[in-house]
Amino acid sequence: MLARLIRKHVLIIKQGFQVAPAELEAHLLSHPSVKDCAVIQVPHEKSGEAPKAFIVKSSSVGLEENDRLIARDIKKYVEQHKAQYKWLGGGVEFIEEIPKSPSGKILRRLLRDREKEKRRQAGSKL
Repeated sequence: MLARLIRKHVLIIKQGFQVAPAELEAHLLSHPSVKDCAVIQVPHEKSGEAPKAFIVKSSSVGLEENDRLIARDIKKYVEQHKAQYKWLGGGVEFIEEIPKSPSGKILRRLLRDREKEKRRQAGSKL
């Protein structure tokens, strides 16, 4: 029963559709620029929630390549292969390492907390 509630909490509800982060993560890992990734839900003004991807870049990606271009390429990759409600409306953010537990599970809570703090700081500026 508790496991079912936890899994339900992980789902992203966008415009009434359920988006499983694991599905998007599996798809993103097939992109050549992605070494590791995690997907969380972020608030969205029109659809309630939207998926946001945290990406660890692959070693094959050169340092001279622009993050904006890579992020745009990753977003297009998802848009070409997934339904519109699964698109990365929350954006793409590059990080050095995905936080994981000792058993290897993604610690989405830490990513959500990081995102909340970032939004709080952005909202407090005049």
